Amino acid sequence: MTAVEPATKKKRISKKNKSAWRKTDIQDVEQFLEDQRQEERVGTFADKQDEDLFVVDSSLQKSKPTVLSVKQKRKLNAKKPMRTYQALENTSRVQDPIAKRNHVRQKKNGRNIELEVCNPTKPRHRQANSDRAQYYVKLEQRLADKKNKKLAVEKDIWQEVDFRDEIPGLKDEKGWISRDLALHTAGNIGKKVVKTHSSLHHKTTKAKKFELPHPGMSYNPAPEDHQALIDTVVEREEGIIKKEQHLKRVTTSMFSKVTPEERDRRRLQEMSQGIEDEEEVAEQDENGQKSGEKKEDDEEKPYHTINAPVENKKKSKQARRKELKQKELTRQTELKRKLKQQTADLIRIKSIRHELDDEEEDLNDLKKRRKQRAEKAKFEPKRLGRHKFEEPDLDLNLPEEIAGNLRNVKTESSLLKDRFHTLQRNNMLPTTRLVSRKKAKVKRFERNSHKEPGVSYQDLKDRRRAAAIAAKAAADIKI
Repeated sequence: MTAVEPATKKKRISKKNKSAWRKTDIQDVEQFLEDQRQEERVGTFADKQDEDLFVVDSSLQKSKPTVLSVKQKRKLNAKKPMRTYQALENTSRVQDPIAKRNHVRQKKNGRNIELEVCNPTKPRHRQANSDRAQYYVKLEQRLADKKNKKLAVEKDIWQEVDFRDEIPGLKDEKGWISRDLALHTAGNIGKKVVKTHSSLHHKTTKAKKFELPHPGMSYNPAPEDHQALIDTVVEREEGIIKKEQHLKRVTTSMFSKVTPEERDRRRLQEMSQGIEDEEEVAEQDENGQKSGEKKEDDEEKPYHTINAPVENKKKSKQARRKELKQKELTRQTELKRKLKQQTADLIRIKSIRHELDDEEEDLNDLKKRRKQRAEKAKFEPKRLGRHKFEEPDLDLNLPEEIAGNLRNVKTESSLLKDRFHTLQRNNMLPTTRLVSRKKAKVKRFERNSHKEPGVSYQDLKDRRRAAAIAAKAAADIKI
């Protein structure tokens, strides 16, 4: 059983004074007013529809739950208002107490682009609309061409065009506007010119993209062409042999040859420099007493330096006067010699002029040869890497190797190698060489099952060592 609380008896207080009214309980009045204000904000139940008050329970119905993808969820969330702006929404149903309120529309700063597009009132608005329409027409055309995979080639990309021809006022016939000023002006008016390297505007090599092989390389060549190819190959090989002989003459042949015994003796003598022999040490010990007596005699003698002492000898006035007189005489003699040389040069002015002309002519010839050499080097294969480009060997078939038909021809060249050398000659690829890597030394052991019976590993090791020493001695004898 629950206990029933007795009803609280209201206190009766005196309300004679104004301060006594503060003790009056007005909680029920405040609650009534709060409910009334809540109904004004939210609305009463009579004003709301059934859908707002009741919810149909569909949990008993057997329906498969719809699984939305991430993209569908994003679309639904995009339709909902953002939670950030929920605090700014007006949920109150209270009517405005002032029915006739003067609503002042705030004036927006800047231009109203939407109003200009929809209701153009000025000529510039109409011009902007027409330009915008043309832009969209071109855009649709570009999209259609891209869809149909049509490339609109409006100009030749390889054609060399001066940018000053496209911008009026930059190309002055009198030469008042320089190229640097034209570049500066073009950059400031929104038509900046991209500077390219000078090598893009002129050829850097005279090598052809594809060179026909020598007629003598054919599978059935003419005798004259085949002989010309043989002469070319022989001339190149003679040049290589001559160069090797020159290097051998200035390196290997310059040194004398000695026998292995003499070589070992010289090496031993060189490495033992500064080391005293045991015999010399023994002889020094025997003669120690005699040397001790000599040292005592040397100590008794007075000390003398190797170099004589320096004396400060000052020159006398007479010696100084003679020296000055000699210097003056030498100066006068040199002056007379120069004057005599000038007189002689005046006489041979014509010969001096001819010498100067010959020297100038030699200098001009030197400049011309250097210029030709520089012009020739400009079109030669460049050194793009560590190694310099060298012309590959010509493919040659000897007369007895020529078959006369493609079925029995002996192949000497490779199309891939030929293309590779052509790219290197045209400065498109750096010259490379085949790198041979050293194989790692592997220590090998013989299995016990493969060893000879009665032979240990140490015996085999000694045999190998003896064989290596014998081979080395044979190689030294050949040298």
